[in-house]
Amino acid sequence: MHPRNRHLQGYDFAALCHAAPWLSRHLMATPDGTTSLDFADPAAVKALNRALLARDYGIREWDIPAGHLCPPVPGRVDYLHHLADLLAAGNDGEIPRGPAIRVLDIGVGANCIYPLLGHAEYGWRFLGSDIDAAALDHARAMVAANGLGKAIGLRHQPVADNVFAGLLRSGEHYDLSLCNPPFHNSPGEADDAARRKWNQLGKHQTAKGGGPHLNFGGQGAELWCPGGERAFLQILIEQSAGIPKRVLWFSSLVSKADNLGAVEAALAKVHPRETRIIPMAQGQKQSRLVAWTFCNTKEREKWRRSRWAKGEPGEGAAPPP
Repeated sequence: MHPRNRHLQGYDFAALCHAAPWLSRHLMATPDGTTSLDFADPAAVKALNRALLARDYGIREWDIPAGHLCPPVPGRVDYLHHLADLLAAGNDGEIPRGPAIRVLDIGVGANCIYPLLGHAEYGWRFLGSDIDAAALDHARAMVAANGLGKAIGLRHQPVADNVFAGLLRSGEHYDLSLCNPPFHNSPGEADDAARRKWNQLGKHQTAKGGGPHLNFGGQGAELWCPGGERAFLQILIEQSAGIPKRVLWFSSLVSKADNLGAVEAALAKVHPRETRIIPMAQGQKQSRLVAWTFCNTKEREKWRRSRWAKGEPGEGAAPPP
């Protein structure tokens, strides 16, 4: 994990239960006598997320609709820390904080996890987009319940085949874009992944109320799209070239190592000024993020001086809907 990750040393279940008593019902004793959680149980994973968000990030109101993706907090915040380092590298080593920094979250989902964590850690402002209007309605209610309407805006992307195309409004610029693409290329592939993970967790019998399920949930566009992660990333990269100077650093997670070659080939076609591939790891899970910019060194310095040093006009106002 990133050295600034609050969860680097694991989970302090006693402290978490003190702050969030509802977590205690999901704890279990391991064979060696230590306390742990049944990570195969989606309800337990969601309860852990609620406890972490409440205790460590001050986010008291968080929930997700049944069946929607329940993102692991440590991995999600790791992505944000690496993006903060990316901005710091162009700011004399200092992480730019506060509402002058604007971040675009592609596929924000009902969980709204990146905007909630990014604002809690760094005070950044966010715009989250999604093709699922119902998921956005849930995220919008959650943002309001936490009093974050001036920090987090949400916008529907009505064209399912688009990522950036048609999303931004006149005059909008963002310091970062981030994305956690759907992994799979079909519902069947997502089901197969659930079955493998179920077996790895030692749950060889069927799940209560049905077959094997992913402990972090997820449905539809959260888990799969035609062509899977590779196709989605190719579209994202291609469309980023259509707004090259509207975002300082574009980025995305790349979950599958086999897709990295295709990502590099797609980037080569759009000719970014600079590309970064940053390895990430959480336990045995290996991943990486790719970031690219169409701004040269002088343009990045001008961006920094005009936006970060002085702040954009109206930085205290609510983000665009």
